[in-house]
Amino acid sequence: MVSEEKLIELFCKALEASKNSYSPYSKFPVGAAILSEDGRVFTGCNVENRSYGLTNCAERTAMFSAAAEGVRRISAIAIAAPKSDYPVGPCGACRQVLTEFGEGSVPVIFGTKIGALQKTTLAELYPFDSLHELAD
Repeated sequence: MVSEEKLIELFCKALEASKNSYSPYSKFPVGAAILSEDGRVFTGCNVENRSYGLTNCAERTAMFSAAAEGVRRISAIAIAAPKSDYPVGPCGACRQVLTEFGEGSVPVIFGTKIGALQKTTLAELYPFDSLHELAD
């Protein structure tokens, strides 16, 4: 179980990561911070490309960084979109990737700033996750 205090710390790291966003086209910076099961934190930001299909979201950037360091299970994720008017959850592609590395009970916190946060779980974001048997 990840404490509320730890989730807020994670969100602050996501806010900090959003400052590194490369978003010259959308002007919409996003940062993410992932807590691994062993307690390490990995951050990422969105990285755009003028060919939008080649853009990478903050959540996947953070998860791929974690995976590159050997992480296979996550305990929590925070997503910060500080220029948004409302809390923005992860896109479908990010939800799919995150469920590859996290159980349904993994907490997800997202928002624009402290005091304007939404909290949910991977299972609530992606309720009909499937095909895990392919990894066996």
